[in-house]
Amino acid sequence: MKTLWKILLGIGAVIAGILAMSSNGGKKQFKKDVKDNKKRVKVVKAKTDKLKKDKKVIKKKIAKVDTKLKVNKDKIKSTKTAKKTTSTFKKKYRSKK
Repeated sequence: MKTLWKILLGIGAVIAGILAMSSNGGKKQFKKDVKDNKKRVKVVKAKTDKLKKDKKVIKKKIAKVDTKLKVNKDKIKSTKTAKKTTSTFKKKYRSKK
């Protein structure tokens, strides 16, 4: 029984050693991936900065258009009274033929 445990422990140690050796190559790949990710992050940050600037410009344009619309709406007269007048006129004179 003792020899069985020693054999299992030895197999475990061999597997652990193999995993430890193979992890060294993974570190190099990890560092390479980190560098690539940093480059991508820089590109994305540059694009987002540009988009934020564009967004500010567009918001200013929208604000200008909104003020123009508000001014134009203020100048337009209401047609409620004219509609009411025509409907009463039609009731009084047009229906009696």
